[in-house]
Amino acid sequence: MTAADKQGFWARLTPARRAALGWGLAVAAAAALGVVWSYCWRVFFYLDSRLPAIWTTLGCAGFCVLVVAAAALVRRLPGFAARGMACILLCGALFAFANPPLQTPDETDHYLRTYAISLGRFDFDYARTYPEDVARLVEAFPGAWVNAHTSAGMGEDPDTGEETPYNTAGYALKQYGKDGRIQSIADSFAAYLGKTGEAPAPLHEPVSFLVLPFAPGALGMALARLLGFGALGCLYAGRLGNLLAYAALCRAALRSAQKYRPAFLAFMLLPLSLFMGASLSYDATLLGCYYLMLALLTRERWKPRTAAVYAAACVFVNIAKPYLNLLWVLLPLALLSARAWQAKGRRWLWTAGMGAGALAATLLVEAYGRLARHNYPVIARQGGQAVDGMQQLLFVLRNPLRTIATFWGTLYENEFFLGQLGVFGWKDLPVPLLNLLGPCVLGAALCLCAAETPGLGRRRALGLGGFAAVYAAGAMAAMYITYTPVAMVRIVGLQARYFLPVFLALGLAAAAPLRRALAPSAGVFRAERLAVPLCAAHALLGAVLLFQHYFVGPFYTIPV
Repeated sequence: MTAADKQGFWARLTPARRAALGWGLAVAAAAALGVVWSYCWRVFFYLDSRLPAIWTTLGCAGFCVLVVAAAALVRRLPGFAARGMACILLCGALFAFANPPLQTPDETDHYLRTYAISLGRFDFDYARTYPEDVARLVEAFPGAWVNAHTSAGMGEDPDTGEETPYNTAGYALKQYGKDGRIQSIADSFAAYLGKTGEAPAPLHEPVSFLVLPFAPGALGMALARLLGFGALGCLYAGRLGNLLAYAALCRAALRSAQKYRPAFLAFMLLPLSLFMGASLSYDATLLGCYYLMLALLTRERWKPRTAAVYAAACVFVNIAKPYLNLLWVLLPLALLSARAWQAKGRRWLWTAGMGAGALAATLLVEAYGRLARHNYPVIARQGGQAVDGMQQLLFVLRNPLRTIATFWGTLYENEFFLGQLGVFGWKDLPVPLLNLLGPCVLGAALCLCAAETPGLGRRRALGLGGFAAVYAAGAMAAMYITYTPVAMVRIVGLQARYFLPVFLALGLAAAAPLRRALAPSAGVFRAERLAVPLCAAHALLGAVLLFQHYFVGPFYTIPV
């Protein structure tokens, strides 16, 4: 068949048949990719000793075909916000199940508090305990810092049979004590589902005194319990409840943003964002509110509804994480011009009212936590006796230059946290490929944003850059004063997730200079069409690699 015949054959096809043929070829390619992918897993991770080859091959091929089907459905959705929300829900659901139980930061406490709220317990009573099923789940899935560390030692190489050193850094293998047993995620599931051994010790309600931030997860847990699910089913239902809330807030942000929507979608679909958004942490709604507030700040005109939505989000983030988030109160006053402000009342009066409301909500929640607390023993200082907030604050005030050096050194040692966008768990599970790809994908999304003109304007761009610097310094100061031993030369507890709104604000500020440097020719519509598959593919890869590290990884390194 000549080239002319081929061109004529393609021209004779109707648009519907062309689309069907294209998607058919995509399905065939996806199935072939699944076969190659399963073969790599079988060879590199010795899966054949744990799972028949046919099931691995069918599972990987079937998953790839489902991805193509999902892409076809997302493509048919009307509007950028709807497609973005669909990608968040689909990829977030993968993260909800790829992440084993109780592995997100502080998820054990969050799980127990959410479970209590789902039972209708809106006060906090240490004397109350949980069902045995919940206690077994918590016992079977210890958090990253619960008497566990990364294992290293000598093991039998599966290829040669010789004794070789191994190190499980970055994989889900935990060793109890120096010479204790080594446990994998598979062992945790077996321990919980087998329900063998003695009954676990009763669990008391945790030292966590919030209600509203845990409400979406609690609704999911209540529904799961009505359907007859146990502790494990309630955990996954709670994660999905939080994911729905996160996706709804992200959709509102994408609909509200008038500039740079590819950048917003890139941050919303970051594997780290979805890891938190599909967990029991209140960071799910916290991140969603951050993205929504920054999206509102891209609008040219602020109507009464815009101001009301921003105020509600600002009050919520101050309830979840108080005091530092009061900085968000000042942004509309600093960034919006008199011409842009079309809400009722003067800007400074509205800002003062919003600040007073956020502070009042914070104090009310703190007072409620004290008054509704019963039977708790003395609550120990977080970080132990070496941590003393007042002494640390005095040390900072007396040694400002040393404090600046400490902050800078902490950022430097942690790659300014841009190189840690692929660190999951309680800072114990880095995925190197995602650490590398995260900044690349965000940079590509910002380049797509450079197609838009005009930009935010000098006032908003400089304001967002200044806010990012102040917010980052405030986050570091908060962790240094409240969690770090006095005079320590590093900040304890900082994680990349704290800097996600900082990176987004910096990205929005940098979009206009990028346009002047790149002079892109792509239009806004084309840029947004490219952003959806780019960001969704990054999120999908993150979910697959997270599953690989937890459930597929090198179990052969466990000595027997």
